[in-house]
Amino acid sequence: MPEFRIAVVNRDRCQPKKCAHECIKYCPKIRTGVEDVIVIKDGKAVISEELCVGCGICVKKCPFKAISIVGLPHELEGKEVHRYGKNGFVLYGLPIPRKGYVVGLLGPNGTGKTTAVKILTGQLKPNLGRIEEEPTWDEICERFSGTELFNYLKDLAEGKIKTSQKPQYIEAIPKVYKGKVRDLLERADELGILDEIVERLELKHALNRDVKDLSGGELQRLAIAGCLMKDADFYFLDEITSYLDIYQRINVAKVIKEWAERKPVLIVEHDLAILDMLADFVHISYGEPGVYGVITNAKGARVGINQYLRGYLAEENIRIRDKPIEFEIFQPREGESEKILVEYPSFTKSFEGFRLEVEGGDIRAEEVLGVVGPNATGKSTFVKILAGVLEDDEKKVKLNLKVSYKPQYIKADVSMPVGMFLRKINPMVDSSYYKTEFLKPLRIEDLMDKNLDELSGGELQRVAIVACLLRDADLYLLDEPSAHLDVEQRTEVARMIRRFALNQSKSVLVVDHDIYLIDMVSDRLMVFQGEPGRRGIAKKPMGMRDGMNLFLSNLGITFRRDEETKRPRVNKLGSRLDREQKAKGEYYYYF
Repeated sequence: MPEFRIAVVNRDRCQPKKCAHECIKYCPKIRTGVEDVIVIKDGKAVISEELCVGCGICVKKCPFKAISIVGLPHELEGKEVHRYGKNGFVLYGLPIPRKGYVVGLLGPNGTGKTTAVKILTGQLKPNLGRIEEEPTWDEICERFSGTELFNYLKDLAEGKIKTSQKPQYIEAIPKVYKGKVRDLLERADELGILDEIVERLELKHALNRDVKDLSGGELQRLAIAGCLMKDADFYFLDEITSYLDIYQRINVAKVIKEWAERKPVLIVEHDLAILDMLADFVHISYGEPGVYGVITNAKGARVGINQYLRGYLAEENIRIRDKPIEFEIFQPREGESEKILVEYPSFTKSFEGFRLEVEGGDIRAEEVLGVVGPNATGKSTFVKILAGVLEDDEKKVKLNLKVSYKPQYIKADVSMPVGMFLRKINPMVDSSYYKTEFLKPLRIEDLMDKNLDELSGGELQRVAIVACLLRDADLYLLDEPSAHLDVEQRTEVARMIRRFALNQSKSVLVVDHDIYLIDMVSDRLMVFQGEPGRRGIAKKPMGMRDGMNLFLSNLGITFRRDEETKRPRVNKLGSRLDREQKAKGEYYYYF
């Protein structure tokens, strides 16, 4: 397989007027029709990706060193680790578990992260890309001779390694296990730490409940507890933050970090704030989802995450994305429109053992209202009341609006192709506008011929988000749209929601626990407080600065912005920055 390499221009250095277009004069002028490889646009050189062959002539001729050669993602022929079938997905490279450290694995869905975990846990024997003749373990180990993986795979083949794994989709747990939480944990407890782990992961209240009655957050913590209670040599945790609020995410990260001091841990995670806090090293996976995936060598956590966000892997000289994932430097954003779409009164909603109290507030036109708060404080209940799924105690809430609602937990109730499902919602889904704005950014076009009940959790989530926005409504309610989505998909969802609100003059309410997504998408913020499972208090919507400061002060944590990418990062508790920000009352927006 040939290497795909292209020339790229550093536009800050490019000065065509001073060099008389040296790069253009000496380019081989490969053409398609009348297009040149290099053209001058907006006073700077621009190089066509489609036409450039990476010959390097322009690099040598540029007097300002503005042009360099980078690689594009491609398959690494001869370095296959595993291939599914003759023309199936192929994986190149593996992450390396390290004793005494937390190793992170970061990348788009469908690029082999779960396959890599299956290989390292012994569930899948790598075939080195050979379909007809299965390789021996000696051949497999020989492939990794001279690397840190050699001893690991050798011990794995000889049965000297015991691993423990937390699965990615925790929703399946009630389907395979029936009974009380306590019974399940007692069966998993090989280290005699049941009481300690139950205390640390706040599962005491759930011990005597049936597994089928647990919430998503409780199932997630149950799965993590079950994984860590096994007497294993290596621990693998696939997506630890789904359905957890930010407080629970940080608490789980602390528990895993302490655990890694005793045993090696490898995590697959899409919440960059938590991955940055938790991981010592990061491997990045890239490629063509469903076709091939490449896993890089380990990088320092901050360096690896920043390279992933920029879309350029410096050590590999590979560009993995057309454009970087960017965060706004100047926060907070305030909604420009003061026009109020709807006002809702103060109200209460009571269940057995729980009461939600909501302050009266408003939702503005053309705004995205973010909703944050601990789990079990009534966020989903509030959204259901706005959607008309539930009624408040006094039946006061009557919005008189068309509402489109995506619930927290989604499932395929019908068996039909995705395309037919979306066309029933909006026949114009095949128009150029909807293809450009909705289908292409979330890669829904690849799913149009699949049946809904055949979709993975992430695929179903993307379809549900698009289905919600396709409906004709005045107010759009999305409960946890980031669940099961990778970093790039979450970014696209945030961009899509913001464009939709502005371009279509619609109002959107988003409930989520991913700080990055809330930061990118929200104009204002609504904060939920209270005692989880007993009492919830919903504050009226407020500006982003005030809202995030209130939310994070309740949790006792502070965020800073990375100097390079401006992404939010969790400050270490008690650090200098943590103390300074708390003293100033600036828990989030601090420069």
